[in-house]
Amino acid sequence: MKPPASAIESLLEGTHADPFSLLGVHEGPKGAFARAVLPGAETVEAFDLSGRKLGKLKQIDPRGLFEGPVKGGQQPVKYRCVAGEHEWWLTDAYSFGPVLGPIDDFLIAEGTHLRLFDKLGAHPIAHEGAEGVHFAVWAPNARLVALVGDFNDWDHRRHPMRFRKDIGVWEVFVPDIGLGRAYKYRITAADGTVLPLKADPFAFASELRPKTASVTALPGKDDWGDAEHRDYWASVDPRRQPISIYEVHPGSWQRDQHGWFLSWDALAEQLIPYVAELGFTHIEFLPVSEHPYDPSWGYQTTGLYAPSARFGDVAGFARFVDGAHRAGISVLIDWVPAHFPTDEHGLTHFDGTALYEHDDPRLGFHPDWNTAIYNFGRREVASFLVNNALFWAERYHVDGLRVDAVASMLYRDYSRKAGEWIPNKDGGRENWEAVDFLRATNKALYGSHAGVITVAEESTSWPGVSLPAYDEGPKTSLGFGFKWNMGFMHDTLKYMARDPIHRQHHHDDITFGLMYAFAENFVLPLSHDEVVHGKGSLLNKMSGDDWQQFANLRAYYAFMWGYPGKKLLFMGQEFAQRREWNEDRALDWDLRGAPAHEGVRNLVRDLNRTYREKPALHARDCEGEGFEWLVVDDAQNSVFAWLRKAPGANPVAVISNMTPALRTGYRLPLPHDGAWREVLNSDAAAYGGSGKGNLGQVTAEHGGAHVTLPPLATIMLEYEG
Repeated sequence: MKPPASAIESLLEGTHADPFSLLGVHEGPKGAFARAVLPGAETVEAFDLSGRKLGKLKQIDPRGLFEGPVKGGQQPVKYRCVAGEHEWWLTDAYSFGPVLGPIDDFLIAEGTHLRLFDKLGAHPIAHEGAEGVHFAVWAPNARLVALVGDFNDWDHRRHPMRFRKDIGVWEVFVPDIGLGRAYKYRITAADGTVLPLKADPFAFASELRPKTASVTALPGKDDWGDAEHRDYWASVDPRRQPISIYEVHPGSWQRDQHGWFLSWDALAEQLIPYVAELGFTHIEFLPVSEHPYDPSWGYQTTGLYAPSARFGDVAGFARFVDGAHRAGISVLIDWVPAHFPTDEHGLTHFDGTALYEHDDPRLGFHPDWNTAIYNFGRREVASFLVNNALFWAERYHVDGLRVDAVASMLYRDYSRKAGEWIPNKDGGRENWEAVDFLRATNKALYGSHAGVITVAEESTSWPGVSLPAYDEGPKTSLGFGFKWNMGFMHDTLKYMARDPIHRQHHHDDITFGLMYAFAENFVLPLSHDEVVHGKGSLLNKMSGDDWQQFANLRAYYAFMWGYPGKKLLFMGQEFAQRREWNEDRALDWDLRGAPAHEGVRNLVRDLNRTYREKPALHARDCEGEGFEWLVVDDAQNSVFAWLRKAPGANPVAVISNMTPALRTGYRLPLPHDGAWREVLNSDAAAYGGSGKGNLGQVTAEHGGAHVTLPPLATIMLEYEG
């Protein structure tokens, strides 16, 4: 049956709602016939994929519409097109059946598909005898979706997509294209408005900014050599392992000779041995996902599934992770499921409606960052994000996710005044949809990827952030492995900024943190947030003159490495960067030529080694049995002392003198008589200190020892018996 003229017109204009009903090969009353839009062709012949001629098509519209009978029934076909002296071949995308199947439909509709990244997005596949790329995108409220790219001259009339109405997904298989092809989706909203071209939410690669197209790519790599590393972490309890994290912004750790970003391969050559030599166990990257704006540091991402093109090909990131693992170093990445930017090529009003976000700005707009908030209560949105977490663990072997801005997700009134937010159904401020999403993410990750950890940046007293998200447990338990201890960071930095003469009046800035140090599994973060936006470097936060600032910083680091909790230090602070961090430039590596700066770096190296080698310092980081106060109330002298211990390990005493006074003969209570070896002294001359100490050891008698406490210093004494 010949279609009506209006249908042909809409087909040629690229506005037909169901192009597959007209294009491709169809059975008719006189046998099979083919219909195709082939602009520029003068004559067209049809062939099967093996090259057997099936028939000749006749031009029925000068804009490129051809049709005619073909032998062999419905099957994929290709066309030989001729115009003058030019000849080209084109395999007909509309002669192929759908790729997604009923199981996919069921799981996607239910929101329980845990391999969406295998189904949505762009996938090079073999389908019905042809090689090509399958494209699929969720846009349930769109009137039309067309695929445009460098393979069809960005012409929306060439590849309108098939709509799977039950799940709101549009798909098309495009034969004879492969990797490295740029593409976007041209979406027509329900009211007929044509939206700005949209990047693929599931794109595995993107063009380098300021370009914004998605790029066909294979995520990860095939030849991994990190089984030993992954098996080890799958076999242990991370709470009882030494975890010392070096936080890195990959765009400004170092730059090349032209001032450009290092590739992942160049970073692997330089960063991995540097971190290994310093003794850190983990590298944590600020977000590596594609983002349009450099000063966002990656926290406003438009491509959650794509490592940023700033650092080379996506396989380069996989090679970096593999190389780190082979060197015994784990890799964490910052992950941002809280919000997304409103760049027009991104997720905002993706199909003409508030699809990924809430329509009401009281729920869907973040006032702090001018971004959109994900609609966590929509199962497809939650599934998109849960799948992304699984994707990084599976395809790139990352060892964990540090989840950004969790507090902003948990509370509906976060950064909002009265009247600017909507209470939950019980009248409260809790965002239970976000809670359910976070619980689902952690359950999915921990349930399928042994050894992977999640870390929450959560700045409130929400109960149970790092408690397992068991169904029978408290519904406030979020299931994270660890939580950033923001209180430790805030209180201790405030204390270190005070003139030592005033510290005696603020003793509880240090002691208060031990009241809750084991309420969660904590990471102690001295992160990028503390050295930017006018806050200065950590060195500049310390009180006193230049010598005292260095001494304070060394004492503070040793204090922190002796304090219960895992450790995190932002890049550059290991050698006492003087300038505030700026994402536009590399770190001030020339400072390493100065003895004071190199002394701090050597101290951090030795702190990591001591922390790693002494189970007393790490094996009970998250459990109260691993900590005991020795001196808690000596505010007058600003001295703090405690014992770190673990079953079967020699205990280690940590003592901090937070004044410039040298204290000799200080009576230190110790639980065991005998020799206590000085295993670390932040005032050692090798670190730039005054060289005061205890000549290698002290001897405890009658429950204590008389020790020397160097000025503005922390020492560690290990019991030897």
